[in-house]
Order: sequence, then C-alpha cells, then structure tokens
Amino acid sequence: MANVIVIDVARCSGCHNCQLACKDEHCENDWMPYTRPQPLTGQFWCKVTDYVRGTVPKVKVHYIARLCAHCENAPCKSACPAGAIYRREDKLVLIDPEKCVGCGACVEACPYEAIYFNEEQGIAQKCTGCAHLLDNGYSMPRCVEACPTDAMVFGDENDEKIKALLQDSKPLNPELGIGERVFYRNIPGQFIGATVYDPVAKEVVIGAKCRLTGCGLERETVTNNYGDFWFKDLPVGRFDLVVTAEGYEDLRFDAVDTTDCVNLGDVPMEPKR
Repeated sequence: MANVIVIDVARCSGCHNCQLACKDEHCENDWMPYTRPQPLTGQFWCKVTDYVRGTVPKVKVHYIARLCAHCENAPCKSACPAGAIYRREDKLVLIDPEKCVGCGACVEACPYEAIYFNEEQGIAQKCTGCAHLLDNGYSMPRCVEACPTDAMVFGDENDEKIKALLQDSKPLNPELGIGERVFYRNIPGQFIGATVYDPVAKEVVIGAKCRLTGCGLERETVTNNYGDFWFKDLPVGRFDLVVTAEGYEDLRFDAVDTTDCVNLGDVPMEPKR
C-alpha cells in the first residue's frame, strides 16, 4: 500500500468541512502512540486557504486545502536529531510523540509550514493521515470522508482510479523535488479579462474577436452578450492582445504582464469614422 491524496481544486467549494473534521478528530482526543491531542487553537493540520484573483468585477476565487505532504524525501525527517520522524509502509510520515525532544528543527525545515509546535506538550505535531483510523478499519482520513464534493480522494497510488487522477496532478511546489504524496488537480492559471463597449452608443460590443499571443501560445475568443471576454489558465508572462470588430478601430494591448491576474476594465472601442 502506497497512499496518496489527490485534491481537485475545481471541485472545492471552500466549505471548510475538511478543516473542521480534522479539528473534530484531533482536538482533545489523545491518539497515542500516533499523536497527542491537537490544541483547540493555533494549529490547522488541514487548512483551507482562499485565493482571490483579479479586481472587481473581474474576480475569480479558488480554494486549496493544505496539509502535510508526507514527502518521500521529507526535510523534516532529515532535520530531526532525535529520529522521531518516521515513514510507515503505507508512506504516511508521522512524528513519534514519545521520541520528540521539542527542538523545533522539523518546524523550521518543512517547506509547506505544515508542522506546528505544541507549547503545552513540548512536541511538534502535524497531520497523521488519520493513521489511527486507517489501522482500525477505516478506509480514508476524516478530511477526505467529510468532503461533500469529492474534491479529496485518498487511496493506493497503484489503484487504477488513483493512477488516472495522478496523470494530470502535481504537488503544490513540484520544483522542491521532495516526493510529495499530496497532489492537486485543476489549479487555475492566470487570466486576462475586460469588458468592451461602444462609448458613442453607450452599449457593449458583442462578438468582438479577441486574439492573444505570447509565451508560445495563440488563443482566440469573442466577447459575450455582456461585452466580456476572458483568457483563463495562462502562464506567468507577457502577452499581446488585439480586439477587432466590424465598424470599429482595432484595440491593442502590448506586453500585458500576467504576474498577477489582469482586469483591463471597461475598454472603449471607437467606431470608425
């Protein structure tokens, strides 16, 4: 058994059920020898973060549940001087509360900031993958069980269903190269959007052709019934945009930078004279 968690960001509604289920399972519950009780405040072994991008009215929101990635080459494990951090056969990474000396080295080493220090207990703590449940007949952690939209899937990486999901999934920070075992699908890229209107008629321009080029991409769309256009899931880079419509002067936007999502706002399209 080699367990992974796959999280589909497109399915996540931001309900926080996973976060609440984690607190419910671990706060004031002593699951030795797996872990001590999680404090009521200050720790989120599963934490939902909302990402608001763009500016009004061109705004998109998505949510990402963050938890310990149970890395194959876990920096926390390498940093622990007491040998308190270990990997199980099912690939879950746990901190032995009996061996932990409370030095905090693992807290500093974790690139995902997923390890917390329990001042009262004097130990480091984090997501256990609900190992205490898995070892007693449960098929999934509480966070996965509580998800109402099936945005979180848990299972053996060799299972055919999991294999299919992993084909277009990746860790949050694949550049780290530490073998994370929590994967994400459909994390949205950057976007460019605007509303095109006729300043003379004071009406939106419907059906204007919009062509975007840059970063090796060429994309086209048209303005909808509200005069809006969107180019979504773009990489970070610079793009040239041309908007054309019969009877109007062309609109050009050069080197639009998608370091942040771009709302070009309400852009006037001047009628030809």
